[in-house]
Amino acid sequence: MTVLHTLDEVEIRALAVGSMDNNAYLLTDRREGAQLLVDAADEPERLLELLQEGSGSARLDAVVTTHRHQDHHRALASVVAVTGAPSMTGADDADAIQETTDIPVSRRLHHDDILTVGALTFDVVQLRGHTPGSVALAYREPAGRVHLFTGDSLFPGGPGATRTPEHFGSLMADLTERVFDRFDDDTVVYPGHGRSTTLGAERPHLDEWRARGW
Repeated sequence: MTVLHTLDEVEIRALAVGSMDNNAYLLTDRREGAQLLVDAADEPERLLELLQEGSGSARLDAVVTTHRHQDHHRALASVVAVTGAPSMTGADDADAIQETTDIPVSRRLHHDDILTVGALTFDVVQLRGHTPGSVALAYREPAGRVHLFTGDSLFPGGPGATRTPEHFGSLMADLTERVFDRFDDDTVVYPGHGRSTTLGAERPHLDEWRARGW
């Protein structure tokens, strides 16, 4: 278990779980103790330990699934059963996740929605292409720096995998307009697998990504 950042309002923890080393992120409101889990990907026992580490209890106020692929929600049913936390995901992936997990989606997220957890607020950014309903969450510090949880839509070195040129074009358009054109270079990117990065580190490579087509 790793504490990535202790900020004025929030503590950010990360845990790699499962055979695909999926990143699960826990954001804990330092004032009220509210907690948000991004991707209950696998190994529910370890995720529940992560909750205890964050707040000293199994408190979980919301769990957001970034997209429909099963490696990102294998522990969702178990975590919800223990915590009673509402399950939230992108509207266009919600039916697929419900069918796979048998867990009802309490809130279907849309682009530009605001998600409030305790005293924390997150902007919902839909990034279409890896899946139709993939979403990222953006948390902005009071000082202005953004922390962006991107699922499998953006990694160090490029966008997430897509199945067709049309899907790739859609994802690149959304990443350009909704991420790189909107947020500053010091924005920290937390992907669904692997290490974090910043938009400043990735921005110079946008044309390269477009040219290679993946």
